[in-house]
Amino acid sequence: MIISIASGKGGTGKTLVATSLARSLMDTYSVTLLDCDVEEPNVHLFINPEITSTEEVTIKVPQVRQDRCNHCGKCSEACAFNAIAVLGDTVLTFPELCHGCGACSYLCPRQAISETPYRIGTLEKGSVAGIDFVKGQLDIGRAMATPVVRRVKQCRSDEGITLIDASPGTSCPVIEAVNGSDFCLLVTEPTPFGLNDLSLAVEAVKQLGIPCGVVINRAGRFNEAVEQYCRKENIPVLLKIPLDLKIACLYSEGITLADGLPEWKMEFKQLAERIMELIGERNCNTQR
Repeated sequence: MIISIASGKGGTGKTLVATSLARSLMDTYSVTLLDCDVEEPNVHLFINPEITSTEEVTIKVPQVRQDRCNHCGKCSEACAFNAIAVLGDTVLTFPELCHGCGACSYLCPRQAISETPYRIGTLEKGSVAGIDFVKGQLDIGRAMATPVVRRVKQCRSDEGITLIDASPGTSCPVIEAVNGSDFCLLVTEPTPFGLNDLSLAVEAVKQLGIPCGVVINRAGRFNEAVEQYCRKENIPVLLKIPLDLKIACLYSEGITLADGLPEWKMEFKQLAERIMELIGERNCNTQR
């Protein structure tokens, strides 16, 4: 089972929920935790894993053999991202713009273009106390986060529960991280900004056909607008985490709720059970 944890905006406590859920379930299930927030990964700050391996993440970018090229310009015409240009008798490539689609090399009539690896980030694997951990890290100055997210997701497990901590927002890396999940847990806060961005995230998840539920973090007397929206959209509010100084202090110190306030372990276990029920209900309805 794959559960992705996402949010419409940053700072809602998405990673706190993901890591607390992992720490609460590790005694009962085989848990794999994937940090797909590759531009600002911080899951490791909460669970302190032992990293056992590191590898480069690359994409294939064009390499032109000038002795074969007749400068016809078909490669430049094929590239939707302006990663290759023909200027007179010169071919220029811009690997930082390349999406690695391979169209230029495929369409070159003289087979003058080959593909060469170009590093865009790293992948780290490790574990801690029964949790298998994988983190993607986009290199500074690189713009292509999606291939790094895709590489991290290749490490998901076919057994137990895989938790995916996505980046905030509704951009391409988020869609890549969430796509294929059995359920998406959307973490929000009871503010006008939180509600606005939650609605955007809900629409994105609906387009992917993934069932979702909401966690309200820093819950308090301003919950009504968020709960009213969830009722209107028929989205269950699965957990409320109160606005509490103790929780804020734990978060600032990189301590999960399951570790800092053990009574929350049962809350997160019940959250997982409710998600499993919703997935089961949806599967039954789909089979009818």
